[in-house]
Amino acid sequence: MIDLLILEPALAEIFLAGISLILVLIAAFIPHRRLATLIVRRTVIISLLIALWLVVYNGNQPAYAFYGQFFTSPFMVYMKILLILGAVGVLLMGRRSTREDEIERPELHILMLLAVLGMMLMVSANDLIVLYMGLELQSLPLYIIAAIRRDSMRSSEAGLKYFLLGALASGLLLYGISLIYGFTGSLSYDGIKLAVDATNTNGVGISTGAVIGIVFLLCGLAFKISAAPFHMWTPDVYEGSPTLVTAFFAVVPKLAIMTLFIRFTYGVLGDVTSSWQQVVVALAALSMVVGAIGALRQTNIKRLMAYSSIAHMGYALVGLSSALAVGVSSVMVYMVIYVISSVGVFALILSLRRDGRPAERISDLAGFSTSHPMYAMALLVLMFSMAGIPPLGGFFGKWFVFSAAVEAGFVPLAVIGVLSSVVGAFYYLRIVKIMYIDGVEEKLDSTIPFSNRVIATASAGVLLLFAFVIAFLHDTIVATLPFIVFVAG
Repeated sequence: MIDLLILEPALAEIFLAGISLILVLIAAFIPHRRLATLIVRRTVIISLLIALWLVVYNGNQPAYAFYGQFFTSPFMVYMKILLILGAVGVLLMGRRSTREDEIERPELHILMLLAVLGMMLMVSANDLIVLYMGLELQSLPLYIIAAIRRDSMRSSEAGLKYFLLGALASGLLLYGISLIYGFTGSLSYDGIKLAVDATNTNGVGISTGAVIGIVFLLCGLAFKISAAPFHMWTPDVYEGSPTLVTAFFAVVPKLAIMTLFIRFTYGVLGDVTSSWQQVVVALAALSMVVGAIGALRQTNIKRLMAYSSIAHMGYALVGLSSALAVGVSSVMVYMVIYVISSVGVFALILSLRRDGRPAERISDLAGFSTSHPMYAMALLVLMFSMAGIPPLGGFFGKWFVFSAAVEAGFVPLAVIGVLSSVVGAFYYLRIVKIMYIDGVEEKLDSTIPFSNRVIATASAGVLLLFAFVIAFLHDTIVATLPFIVFVAG
C-alpha cells in the first residue's frame, strides 16, 4: 500500500494530472466542440483554484515526497500561488478571444493545464531528472499551442521556431546536467550541494567541469525566460501566436523558470557564488540593453511586449545576481508586479478589435482616450508602472532589485538598469502619447469584453501595490529570507 503521507506534499500536482486525463476523455467523447470547450475551460479554472488550495494547505512546513525527489516549502508555495493565479488570470480573459481568433478548442485549455502542471513540478523538483521532466512537460504543450491556429502561416512559423530553438535549449540543459552529474556524482539537489560544499571546504574549489555544467544549465534556463542572448525566438513567437497564447507565454513560464534560477543558484550553489554570479550578471545586463533598444522600433504591440518581457527578466536577474538574501526578496516582489502588469496589458490587447478583427498595431491606439476613456486610463496606469514611474508598483519593483545590486557592489549593473529603464520609458510613454494626442482615423470596436474585470483588477493592483509592498511585503520577506533560502535549498 502507498503511504499517503509520502505523497501529501505533491497532492496538488497529482490532482492536476488526474484532472488532465479526465479532460482528455471529455474532449474526445463530446462531439459538440463549443460545448466541450466550455466544459473543459471551466473545469480547468476550477481545478487550478482547487490546486491552489491544496498548495497552500500542504505547504505550511518543508516536506519531501517521492523519496526526496520532490520538495515543497513556503518559498515554493509563494511562487506556485503566483503561477496558478497568473494562469487563471490568462484563462479568464480568453473566453471571447478564443472564438474570435478561431482557436476555440478544448485541447487548448488541456495543454495549458499540462503546461502549468509541468511548471509546478519544476518549482518543487529536488532532482535534476525531475527538473528536466517538468521542463519538457511544460515545453511540449507550449510548442503546440503556439501553432494551434493551423490555418495561419504566422502561427505555424511561431510554433516551428519555438520548437527548434527549444530543442536546442533542452540540449544545452541536458549537457549541463550530464557534466554536473559527472563531476559531482549526484543528480539530487542535496547531493550536488554536499559535493560542491565538500570540495569548497577542503580548499580544492569547485571543479572546472562542474562550473561548465552549471553555465550550460543556466543558459538552458535563460532561453526559457527569453533572457538575452537567448531571446531570438521571443518577438516572432509572441507576434505569430494567438494573443491569448502570447499572454500565457509572457506570464506563467517566466515565474517557473525564475524560481528555478533562485533555487539552483541560492539553494544548491549558495556557498559557491563565483561559479554562477558572473553568468547571471552578464544575462541581466544583456537582457536589459537588448530589451530596451529592441523595443524602440517596434510597430506591433505584441512584439513590443516581447522585447519588454526580455528587459523585465533582465531587471529580475539584477536582483538575483546580488547573491544576497535581499536579492531573492526583491525578485519575489518584482515578479508579483510583473505578473499583475502583464496580465492587465494583455487583457487589454485582447480587447482591441477593429471590424471584429484583432488590432495589434501600436498606431491603432490613436484616439483611444476619446473612444475608450476608461480603457485608456487603465493602459496608462499599466504603462507607467512598467516604465517604473512612482508611485506605481513597477517603480518599487525596480527600486528593490537595483538596491540589491548596489548593496552587493554591482553599481555598474544598477546604472545599466537605470539607463535601460529611461530608454524603456520612451516606448511606454509613446503609447500614452498615441492614445491621448494623436488623432484617430478609424475607431476601434466599442464592445466591452469579459476581460474588463481583469484589466480593472490589474490597474488597481499596480496603483495600490506600493502601499502593500512598503508596509508589509518587503520587510516580511527580508526578515524570513534566511529561513526561506534554507528550506529552498
